[in-house]
Amino acid sequence: MTTMISEVYTVFRKAGVSEEDAKSAAEALSAESLATKDEIRKLDKELPIIKWMVGLVIAIEVTPILRTLLT
Repeated sequence: MTTMISEVYTVFRKAGVSEEDAKSAAEALSAESLATKDEIRKLDKELPIIKWMVGLVIAIEVTPILRTLLT
């Protein structure tokens, strides 16, 4: 079963695009915006690493500011 973004379909139809072309375009855009289960699993595995990296960058940026404030 294919899904489509109804708002996109409606706008294409109002713009004068044929029903078949509007449906195809809306389905194509919908398929591009959906993540697969494998992509979600990969992100779940990478998320802790990304959190640590962001925390490290924040610590590196804040440390000099704290040093100037405390001296």
